[in-house]
Amino acid sequence: MAGTVEKKLTDLGIALPAPAAPVANYVPFVRTGKLLIISGQLCFDPEGKLVAKGRLGDGVTIEDGAKAAQACAVNLLAQLKAALGDLDKIARVVRLGGFINSAPGFVDGPKVMNGASDLMVTAFGDKGRHARTTVGVAALPLDAAVEVEGMFEVV
Repeated sequence: MAGTVEKKLTDLGIALPAPAAPVANYVPFVRTGKLLIISGQLCFDPEGKLVAKGRLGDGVTIEDGAKAAQACAVNLLAQLKAALGDLDKIARVVRLGGFINSAPGFVDGPKVMNGASDLMVTAFGDKGRHARTTVGVAALPLDAAVEVEGMFEVV
C-alpha cells in the first residue's frame, strides 16, 4: 500500500521506475546512522532514455534542463524506495547536489536545479526544503544534461 508521499506522486502523474543499477564500482546508496546518501542519478525517463542530452546554454534550454533535473529527482526517489521500502520514512531532505552539463559561460544552473528541488518540496512539504549545491560541469556520463545526488534523514 502506497504511503502519503507516493500518493502525492501518483496524484502528480509520477510513477517511480525501477531503480538504476550501478554501472561502475559504487553502490546506489549508503546508510549511516540516520543519514541515507543516494549516489548521483542521471536524467533517465521510465523507459531508460535521457530526458535531455547535451549542454545547457548550447542546445539544451533551461526548461528542458529543469525537466531533466526533475527526472533525476524521480530517480532519487526510486532509490530511496528501494532502500527504505516506504518514502514516508524520510524525516527530511537534507541536501541535493546538482551537476549541470554546461556550455562555457552558462550561469543559470540554479534555475535548472529547481526542477529537482521543486519536486522534493512538493512531495515532502516543509521536510523537503533542503540545502543545495549546483555546479556546472564540462561533461556528464552519456552526455546527460543533468545529474543529481541526495542526502536524506530517515526515521
